[in-house]
This record gives sequence, structure tokens and C-alpha cells, in this order.
Amino acid sequence: MSVFDLFSIGIGPSSSHTVGPMRATNRFVAELIDEGVFESVDRVHIDLYGSLAATGAGHGTMSAALKGLCGFVPETISIADADLMMERNQVDGTLPLAGFSSATYEKGAPSRDQGLVEGPVVNYKESDMTLRPLTILPRHTNGIKVAAFAGEKVLLERTYFSIGGGFIIEENEEAASGGGLDHAPYPFGSAEEMVDMANSNGLTIAQLKMENEKSERSEQEVREGILAIRQVMRECIGSSLSRVGYLPGNLKVRCRAGQWHRDLMEEDSGKSMEMATDWVNLIALAVNEENAFGGRVVTAPTNGAAGIIPAVLHYALNYVPSVRSHGQKAQDDAIVDFFLAASAVGALYKKRASISGAEVGCQGEVGTASSMAAAGLAQVMGGTVEQVENAAEIAMEHNLGLTCDPVGGLVQIPCIERNAMAATKAINAVRIALRGDGQHRVSLDQVIETMRQTGEDMSNRYKETSMGGLAVNVVEC
Repeated sequence: MSVFDLFSIGIGPSSSHTVGPMRATNRFVAELIDEGVFESVDRVHIDLYGSLAATGAGHGTMSAALKGLCGFVPETISIADADLMMERNQVDGTLPLAGFSSATYEKGAPSRDQGLVEGPVVNYKESDMTLRPLTILPRHTNGIKVAAFAGEKVLLERTYFSIGGGFIIEENEEAASGGGLDHAPYPFGSAEEMVDMANSNGLTIAQLKMENEKSERSEQEVREGILAIRQVMRECIGSSLSRVGYLPGNLKVRCRAGQWHRDLMEEDSGKSMEMATDWVNLIALAVNEENAFGGRVVTAPTNGAAGIIPAVLHYALNYVPSVRSHGQKAQDDAIVDFFLAASAVGALYKKRASISGAEVGCQGEVGTASSMAAAGLAQVMGGTVEQVENAAEIAMEHNLGLTCDPVGGLVQIPCIERNAMAATKAINAVRIALRGDGQHRVSLDQVIETMRQTGEDMSNRYKETSMGGLAVNVVEC
């Protein structure tokens, strides 16, 4: 799995409940075009199942699904244009399905950037969708069924599953749609294989991952792509710091990042080590507040956990002596190594367990991000292959059992502060790992399997359904 599969640009507030449904309905439009029935459509219908139905309102699932039908995709969406489209839809109920000329259409991913032409306009609103929160389809709890009609005739019907991190899979597909590294020279399916391959070839985890990435792109393209992702993270933080007032929804959660930033600039303009945790907390909160607003974020590896890796990367760039004072080249090298090591570990969670809160609880989102961040920081701080693996293991070990119980179905409480807590856990995991020699009793593979089993045993009330935990014990105001 490529670093660019695990770190993709999207919009908030949820990779599984916003980004995934948008990609699913966008893909449905592509399939309508492929089947040659697009122009005949005069009616559409969407059914949402399981967690998508239970917490979809708070996650923007319904509007995301409509935007996907209109040709918007998370990577390139104009939030202003999409909001205008939704405002019109709420007034007159019309929904302009995306249509594209054959010269500009790219199979599987239509978008407005590819040359919008006149297409069918149907009457369909969010309130017309059928919600089935108690129906769990066999493949995954995040199910979405889309159908297109000409009169009473079904032109096309597809069922998709949003399996976490923005990844989608169709009902009969074996693997999620995405890039992947089919010709990687060092394919590893476990942490043990990853460690053995790195050591036997004299490579760090980051170098091993770079060699695999180079099977699809040049090293320069990989570096530029990673640095571009980092820049989107920076822009996300900057946008968040300018916001005031309250986050969207009925919880009346106050925006804190902007004021915290102004306070910290007065208290600690020199970035002293004593204030490091405060800055890490700030970055995590800023990213997740922007996510709550539906802004542009980087899934890392999900939106609900998007603040952890930027926060720990901030620590790496500002508080690791070998990086902080050695110029832009050292900073860029650290960013690239951080993302490569983090994605190597993240791919293991995606392959061997899950990164979906609706499937395994928040341990699969925040826990995975904390583990990935620990691996990245340990790599930047010069950890051995074994120490990088150990840091990733420690971080997840102390996020095991974490439930996903968002209040009101919104990615706000406890999600935002949870990112800050998990970021500091990642940093402490690295400090513990680097004090040792890399030898440890619990392996990363064992902790990943434990997370999978724990998620399987966890009651559905604690897996992004808002039926248990804080979601029922905190009264909405």
C-alpha cells in the first residue's frame, strides 16, 4: 500500500462517513457512464446502512453523497461551489448529475475539473434517503446502496462499503479501490517481515518503504508528493487558527485553537522544550477543529484521527535537535522519512486489522494514527529498525480498547481532545522505545492482532453508532 493511499487529501468531518460516501456515489456516476445509461436517468435513490445511517447526520454523510452524484470528489472539491449546489438543492430539490465528454472523462473518477457538460437533472434531497441504522450488511457496517432509474426501470444498482480512511469497496470486490504497489521489491505483510527485510538489506524502515514507492514513481516524485501533503496540513492548521465562535452542530463546542495559538505566541515565542506538549496539543486541536468545520484536511489515516500525525511531526521538526537547527534540507528529509515510516506501519493495520471506527472502535483510528506517528518520530530521531517497530507497538498497546462514541454523531467530543492525547502518547512511546535496545516482549504483529480481536468483540454500541458511552451519557444542549 502506497504512502499516498494512506495519506490522501479530502474534506471533513469524517473519512469513512463523508469522504467514502462521496467517492462511492461519484464512482456510481462513473459506472452509469461506463454502462451507457447515464443520459437516461430520471430518478435516483440512496439507502444508508448501519453506522452511516446511525451517525450520518452529524458526519455530513447525506450531503457528501449528493455532492458525489454531482461530480465532486474529495481531492479537488470546491467547498464553496459544493455548498452553493446544496443551498439550491434545499430550495428547489434539483440535483444536477455530473456528465462528461468522452475526451475528458477518466474512468472511475469523474470530477468537475474534467469538463462538465449538460447531464440529467433529478429531484432528490437528503430527506429522500432511506436510513437503515439497525441493518448491518454482511461486508461492513458502513453500507451505501445507490440506484438509478428511468421511470420504474432500474438502470443500475450498486452497493458500496466505506471501510475507513476514505477507502471504498464494492459489494463483489475483493480489495478496496486505490493505488497500491503491485511491483514493490520488498513486499511485507507483517511487521516481522518488514523488520527482517530492512535488516537483511541494510535499510531503515523509511528507506525500505522508499524502495517500494519507487516501483511506481521516481524518488523525486515521492518526495514532492509527500512535501505537498505536508503543505496541505500546514494550510489546514492556518485556516483553523483564523476561526472563531463555535463548531458546527448543536453541542456548542467553542473554537479554541486560535486563542490558544495567540496565547502560546506570547508565552513561548522561542519554542522552548518546556512548552513542547502545549504546541503538540495545539496542532492536534487545530487540525481537528478544521475537520469539524468540513474543511480540507489530510486523512492520516482517517479524518477523525487527522490531527495526531501533524502534531507529532511538528514535534519532530521543532524539538529534535538534529532536525531543528540544520536547515530546510534536513527538515524536508525528516518530513519524508517520517511519512514513509508511518505509512509502512499504517499499511499493516489496514491489511491485518482495520482503521475504521465503525468496525473496531476508535482504537482503529486514533490508536493506529498514534502508532504510525510513533514510528515516524522514532525514525526521525535515529531509532533502529527494532526501535521503530517497538515505538509503534507501545503506542497502540496503550490505545487498545478505545471506543468510538461521538456525542451527537459529531466528530467533536471526544474526538478533538482525543487526538491531542494520542499525539502525546506517541511521543512518550518513542521516548520509551529509544531508551531500550529494540528488544521487547510484545511484538507489533501481536498488538495489531489484539486490536483486531478487541474490535471484533466490542459491542456495536461503541463502534460509531452513538448508542453507548459518552454519546448517551452526555446530554446535547
